[in-house]
Amino acid sequence: MRFVTLLFAVLLNFSCAVKREIADMPIIFNEERENLTLEYLSERYGLELEKPTIEPKMVVLHWTVIPTLEKSFQAFNNPSLPNWRPEIASVSGLNVSAHFLVDQDGTIYRLMPETVMARHVIGLNHSAIGIENVGGGTKDKKLTPAQLRSNIWLVRYLKSKYNIDYVIGHYEYTLFEGTELWLEKNADYRTVKSDPGEKFIKRVRRATKSLNFKPLPTSK
Repeated sequence: MRFVTLLFAVLLNFSCAVKREIADMPIIFNEERENLTLEYLSERYGLELEKPTIEPKMVVLHWTVIPTLEKSFQAFNNPSLPNWRPEIASVSGLNVSAHFLVDQDGTIYRLMPETVMARHVIGLNHSAIGIENVGGGTKDKKLTPAQLRSNIWLVRYLKSKYNIDYVIGHYEYTLFEGTELWLEKNADYRTVKSDPGEKFIKRVRRATKSLNFKPLPTSK
């Protein structure tokens, strides 16, 4: 059993070392989205900026639950939040999004520049790069080995470009309450998350251990 585990780790590391490419597939980032993003930074975090830029300190991994690339992209594309998200619409009209979208076959798409704020994680958007994975959350649409390999590669790529301290699953975001990175001003604005699954994030961390990310804050 131990041999099989070691063999899997070797094959995974080899496959992640293979050169990958990022395809640009930009969502709409017009004046409306820029203004909504600046408003979000101001009202949620108290940050008054001329441009909605961020200094990346963490990478947050997600799943879309939506089963196809096309529908996942459509969910993020419009600048304003759709009517079917009333639980977060009262906080801001800015639509959710992420910087990257990884299809089930492992293809990586860049939706927006890495240093521009995307709304994908409460309290931490001002410092977080978001990676969404198509699918997840259901037995018949689990995240795939190809997505795992691409997430590992993408985390390494982002660490080589930015001073990334943390890699977290979306479900772990509340661990940062009370830290210097947490800026959300509304104590009641929280949502319960389970993405991208404990097994998935553990495998990403195991494969990127050599990058020496900081340990997560401990829960209260």
